[in-house]
Amino acid sequence: MSKSYTLKGMTCGGCARSVEQAIKAQKADAVVSIDLSTARVTVDNGPDDAVIAKVVDDAGFEYAGPAA
Repeated sequence: MSKSYTLKGMTCGGCARSVEQAIKAQKADAVVSIDLSTARVTVDNGPDDAVIAKVVDDAGFEYAGPAA
C-alpha cells in the first residue's frame, strides 16, 4: 500500500536522494518516489509512519505529516 508524506526542506535532487536512502535503509524493498515541486514523498511497501518521521528528521528534513 502506498502512503504519501509532506516534507519540508527538500530543495534539490541531493536532498531527495538523502531521503530515499534514509527510508530504504530501514526497509530495503521500499519503493520511494519523490516530487520536489510538491515536497511530497510517496512510499510503497515502506516502514510505518513513525519510522518515516524519525528517519526524515534524522536526515535533516522536517516531516510535516501524511499528505492530504
